[in-house]
Amino acid sequence: MMKTFDKGYRLLDAMYRDGYFPDFLVDRVKEPIQDVIVFLETGARDEKQIQYKLDNMTLAINDMQKAFEENDSELETEARESIAETVSYILEWFGIDIDIEDAIREREW
Repeated sequence: MMKTFDKGYRLLDAMYRDGYFPDFLVDRVKEPIQDVIVFLETGARDEKQIQYKLDNMTLAINDMQKAFEENDSELETEARESIAETVSYILEWFGIDIDIEDAIREREW
């Protein structure tokens, strides 16, 4: 069964509310997260495929660290918690049983 994501949930809400993180960079972090959502909305259930998508998402976010530094910001505790909270919500919404530490295991932040 295909399920669409919760339109009422604001991805990365804590990062958007914190002026330390430029919105245009939070928008860039949101893009690979939305790619995972689109994949899950297809009804994907294979945990290996889902983990592969999560790893790609995390690696893409890792690649943004320099952009944050260039804008007097960094992917630190608040960002890590906001990303983890968002990814946890997504996995729970779709009923995917992957631990958050595994889901973002490739993180460098």
